[in-house]
Amino acid sequence: MVEGRGFLRPLLRLWLPLAFYVVFTLFPFYWMAVTSLKPNRELYNPRNMPLIVHHPTLKHYVDLLQETSFLQWTWNTMLVAVVSTVISLVFGVMLAYPLARMRFAGATLIAFTVAATYLVPQPLLFIPMADIINWLNLGDTLTSVMLTYPTLLVPFCAWLLMGYFKTVPRDLEDAARIDGATRIQTMVKVILPLCGPGLISAGIFAFTLAQNEFLYALIFLTDTSVRTVPVGAIAELIRGDVFYWGQLMAAALLGSVPVAVIYSFFVEHYVAGLTAGAVKG
Repeated sequence: MVEGRGFLRPLLRLWLPLAFYVVFTLFPFYWMAVTSLKPNRELYNPRNMPLIVHHPTLKHYVDLLQETSFLQWTWNTMLVAVVSTVISLVFGVMLAYPLARMRFAGATLIAFTVAATYLVPQPLLFIPMADIINWLNLGDTLTSVMLTYPTLLVPFCAWLLMGYFKTVPRDLEDAARIDGATRIQTMVKVILPLCGPGLISAGIFAFTLAQNEFLYALIFLTDTSVRTVPVGAIAELIRGDVFYWGQLMAAALLGSVPVAVIYSFFVEHYVAGLTAGAVKG
C-alpha cells in the first residue's frame, strides 16, 4: 500500500501536470502540421476529423515555395531580426551598465522611464514613427524596420540586463579599476564575460520579438520583395474572404523553425539568464 502511494505521488504531482503542459504547448504546432499536410479535399471537407490526416501531401509546402516569395520573406526576416538584435544589445548594454553599476543623480528616474517606455503600446508610436520614416524617405525598405524595432527592443534589453548586471560583485569591478582599467574596459572585460547568459537571454528575446513583429512591418513594408514572413503570409495568402489555410499553416510552421533552432542551441544559457546571475554578490 505504501509503495502504491509512493508511485502515485510523483505521478500526480509531476508527470501528469508535465504531460498536460507538453500537450497544451505542442498542440498548436501539431494542428499546424496536420493542416499543412492535408490535401484540399480533406481540408475543406467538414466530415473529416480536423486533427487527423488520411492522405498526407507536401503540395502546400511546394506551392508556398514556388508561388510566393517565402524564401525572400525568410531572408528579410532573418536579416532584420539579426541587425535589430545586435543594435538593441549594444545600446541596451550601454544603457543598462551605468544604471546598474554607477551612482548619479536621476538614475532611478531614468530606470523607471526605461521600464515605462517598454510598456507604451505600439499603436501610440507608429504614427510619429511613420512620419519620421517618410521624412527620411525610407518607406518600403528594410532599413525602416531596422531603425524602428530597436525603439521597442532597447528598453526591454536594458531592463533585463540591469537586473543581471547588479548580481556581479562590485569587488571585481573595483579591482579592475585599481589596476588601471577604464570604465569601458571594465564593462567589456569583466562585467560582460560574467553576464553571458543574461546577454543570450536578452538576445533571444529581442530576436524573437523582431522576427514576430507585425504592426511596423505591415505599415512600412508594402512591397512584396521587402516583406517579412508575418506580413507576407497574411498579405499574400489571405485574399478577400479566401484563406489558403494549407499554405498559411506551412508558412507558420516553417517560420517558427529558426527560433526553435536558436532556443535548442542556447537553452541552457537562456534558462540560466532567466533564473539566476552568473555570479552572486
